[in-house]
Amino acid sequence: MDDNELMIIGLVIIITLFATYIAYQIWVFLYFKGQKFKAVHDSISENTKKCNELNSHIENLKQSYADIKRTDYGSGEYSDTSRWHYRRPEMEKYLIANNVYNCSRTICANARKQPFKYICKYFNIKPTEENLSKFEAVLNDFSAAEQGKELLSRERAEIFESIKSYIPWPITLFSKERLMRKLGFDDIDFSRLYFPKYVFNYVSSGGNSSMNFDVTMDIDRLNRFITYLSEIVKYRKSAAGQRALMTSGLREEIKKRDHYTCRKCGNSTKKEPNLLLEIDHIKPLSKGGMTTENNLQTLCWKCNRSKGSKYEESLRNSTKSMMSDFDW
Repeated sequence: MDDNELMIIGLVIIITLFATYIAYQIWVFLYFKGQKFKAVHDSISENTKKCNELNSHIENLKQSYADIKRTDYGSGEYSDTSRWHYRRPEMEKYLIANNVYNCSRTICANARKQPFKYICKYFNIKPTEENLSKFEAVLNDFSAAEQGKELLSRERAEIFESIKSYIPWPITLFSKERLMRKLGFDDIDFSRLYFPKYVFNYVSSGGNSSMNFDVTMDIDRLNRFITYLSEIVKYRKSAAGQRALMTSGLREEIKKRDHYTCRKCGNSTKKEPNLLLEIDHIKPLSKGGMTTENNLQTLCWKCNRSKGSKYEESLRNSTKSMMSDFDW
């Protein structure tokens, strides 16, 4: 074959593939508009709704760290007005953010040796009972979020397997993500970008060199950070000496004690294998409750969420009542 014949064959293949792709997309579009797909969609609508509610709850759990106050040092505009317009590429690495501490090379190097000590010192996290409780609450929520993602993923996979035989195989093979959206499932965010990160950042005054040290507070580091704070708080003879630490280990102990059953509605992982169970303070920390085993209980995520909603509603009603007492 000469070059012209090869070119023609290649062109025919490309046109054929493109035409096949267009035909496939039209067929998929018509299928999703058809009655057969509607029947499948409607048959799992309640399951889809439950999955999306859990997904929304997981996203809310990820926001717990936002409640921890961080120091605002202000902001401003920076420009390099040097006479000779030196090229300083490293200056682009000079970061301004609440989770970034721009420091000397010595501090950056020492932070690598004692991360938790330097985080407390330079990010204004005082080792107090209040901060210890806040980070315990963050760990509790983040642990539930991570477990919830696994359970939600498993639940969706089981639902998908139950309807797979009713859906044309090319769609399950080539258009699965689109299929899941058409079935009504919200996307699950499997990233761990919500874990708080502390950054020690050094840039030389001339902008010619730089280095940084990052500490991402994932589940493991949060457990260790809580233990670190606890040791300091205990040393200062705080009430922490008479209470437990809300660690991943304690969470599992409470679930096991309660036989992996919600103490409010009675639902359990035996009845519902993919049930997300959470650990709740019977008397809230905000009302003086402590992290002790007799003040902790296992609740399913729905009961725990409804408890939180009722508490917020009660707080709003109390505030309205107080406001109405003022003589305006």
